[in-house]
Amino acid sequence: MTDVVFMFEVHQPYRVERRFRERLSELIARGGRVTWEELEKLYFDDGLNRYVFRRAAERCYLPANQAILEGIERYKGQAKEFKVAYSVSGLLLEQAERWYPEVVDSFKALADTGRVEFLDQTYYHSLAFLVSEEEFEYQVAQHRLLMQNMLGVRPTAVENTEFIYNNYVARVFARMGYRVVLTEGVERVLGWRSPNYVYRARDADIRVLMRNYRLSDDIGFRFGARWWSEYPLTADKYAAWLAATPGDVILIAVDYETFGEHFPAETGIFEFLRWLPGEILKWDNLYTVTPSEAAERNPPRDVLDVPEYNTISWADLERDLTAWLYNQMQWNAFNRLKNLWLAVRAYDSPRARRLWQLLSTSDHFYYMSTKGGGPGDVHMYFSPYGTSLEAYMYYSEVLGDFETRIYGELERDERARLRYAWLRHVPHDKLFAFTTPSGETLGILAYNMFSLLEGVRRAPPEAVAHHHERGDFARWIREVVGDGELAARVSGVEPSGPPARVKEELLGVLEGRRRELFGW
Repeated sequence: MTDVVFMFEVHQPYRVERRFRERLSELIARGGRVTWEELEKLYFDDGLNRYVFRRAAERCYLPANQAILEGIERYKGQAKEFKVAYSVSGLLLEQAERWYPEVVDSFKALADTGRVEFLDQTYYHSLAFLVSEEEFEYQVAQHRLLMQNMLGVRPTAVENTEFIYNNYVARVFARMGYRVVLTEGVERVLGWRSPNYVYRARDADIRVLMRNYRLSDDIGFRFGARWWSEYPLTADKYAAWLAATPGDVILIAVDYETFGEHFPAETGIFEFLRWLPGEILKWDNLYTVTPSEAAERNPPRDVLDVPEYNTISWADLERDLTAWLYNQMQWNAFNRLKNLWLAVRAYDSPRARRLWQLLSTSDHFYYMSTKGGGPGDVHMYFSPYGTSLEAYMYYSEVLGDFETRIYGELERDERARLRYAWLRHVPHDKLFAFTTPSGETLGILAYNMFSLLEGVRRAPPEAVAHHHERGDFARWIREVVGDGELAARVSGVEPSGPPARVKEELLGVLEGRRRELFGW
């Protein structure tokens, strides 16, 4: 028996405004106030975003949801039912609420059938996992809350943006309580193995389902290709291919806009979608199930080891991170965004943080790609800009304005500036290295105030007392971190007495300052 899992990726970004500077000047000329709320309207092109969303809703989301719903209802209660899964970004559901509420209603109707599993992902469909574990978890938790509040579901399956995956991603998802993660079936990771089995993540209690990209791309890329030797693709033909494919689980994952947008209704794509459930369920050896059901019904066949240097995704021929991070423009834009995250967290404004999150959406970097050939054609197909250079220029203009405003706020807000001083990583040659009184290294390094606090907790009392007696802590806090008030408080701790007491008092001072600045 073979379980077939259909998963549809549903996402729309907020595209940046081409006329940002012009619109900002107009607002100022009218005497308007440039608030964080107003900046969101200036940074992103609501007119274009609304147009694209409504077109996709009418061509894809509503008719495709209706076709899936009809397939589910047709086989509900039978020995073999039709089931599917969706991964819907928070940004898409936001836009649906704003510009086409019927789309939200149609997803609710699918959720109410009990035959559809909704996955979690990053709310902003972002590259947050490359920036900060805190931000990565935060965006996934935001998405989980949205799923509960809007669709009444609590996902147990998850994917990272664009199926990006490595061992670190798996560990984070496992710690957050997810049972199964979806990713791409990449040969350089699988080797001789097949994607059509359940795997166990390395060093994490979570199951992994891997996309069969050949069978997925038969629908997602080749359905309407007249040059293809298998054209036209019919539901009965595709079902026969699935039935002849060996393995326990076949994960078919496609961009949802395949239906109606990438391949218009005239190509027969909706007829294919309507006939497919029946053609699959005719086969005795095929069942359609959700990702969580597939992970529960089938034992893991092996451990999947994907080190961070070998991170995978479902994008382009390389199936790695080069769709978003390859050329100098992409790296420059991303590193500026990444470096800005600590300043945004230090400023601690929900509206400012949302702007950063909107700018972290992976699509912005995807549009900057300069790849050629087939992958280059795909990048340009999705891009609203004429060239990758235009995409970079428009994004940089908005990001540059945001940078100026955030760093300006830190200059004006002493508490925010100190929070930033605590959070930021010091230069490599300024790291604080803990040693014993005899000068032996302990292997404990501090790169910011939080890691110094953790180092004081971990280091033996004798080492802590030794550093304090020499004034090392106060000097590093004053000269490297820049928190003069805290340095004075640390200097006020009496260095004589039992080392355990010195360590306890220092921890009290450091933790007290942390509570003052961060509230916890």
